[in-house]
Amino acid sequence: MARVENKTALVVGGAKGIGLAIAERLSSEGATVFLTGRRADQVEDAARKLGGGARGLVADASALEDLSRVVASVMEARGRLDLLVLNAGLSEPATIADQTLEHFDRHFAVNVRGMMFGLKAALPAMSEGASVVLMGSIADVMGIPPYSTYAATKAAVRSYARSWAAELAPRGIRVNVVAPGPTDTEMMAAVPEEGRAKLVAPIPLGRMARPEEVASATLFLLSDEASFITGAELCVDGGMKQV
Repeated sequence: MARVENKTALVVGGAKGIGLAIAERLSSEGATVFLTGRRADQVEDAARKLGGGARGLVADASALEDLSRVVASVMEARGRLDLLVLNAGLSEPATIADQTLEHFDRHFAVNVRGMMFGLKAALPAMSEGASVVLMGSIADVMGIPPYSTYAATKAAVRSYARSWAAELAPRGIRVNVVAPGPTDTEMMAAVPEEGRAKLVAPIPLGRMARPEEVASATLFLLSDEASFITGAELCVDGGMKQV
């Protein structure tokens, strides 16, 4: 039996990479999937690839008005939201000396504010016993110059998950974090071979994660198989942070 059959899912940041892999997996496991992205062509292509009634919506994950519009569309079409994945994120390097207000504000707007207000917008639509997955990173507990601002945003996400899990427990809504290590997405494919080798070197399993492996972890936390798990962080890192 499909693990999320007849569920309504929203993947914010689901038009490419890990988000698209999650949307595909949820669709294959029986969910009706709505996904968002900033580029109309990517959103349309992703929804067409999923088929099965999937719907793509163009939205800026850092804009509350866009997130509210997306949730209204889900409610109009399905009447409820059962599964929420907040995946939209930004990762750009900057040393302390190179840091700018724009760089700082842009990262926190997408990676933190987008999750906070994405969840706020979705809550009125969420069913009793719904499940939320926040896309984190093993960077939340690592020192990785020059990505200090990115790492700080992911530490904030991890902290929020604990508080939100406690706050929403009376409604039976679970909140968890999936924290990938280096993952072989289209973005990573542009990294020079030397840079990829440096990323892989500290991973005990000797390779990057595949997007579908992150999707499998996300599916597990969203499904009833994880019905007694909330406030947790599931690392998909090949042992990089664990060993």
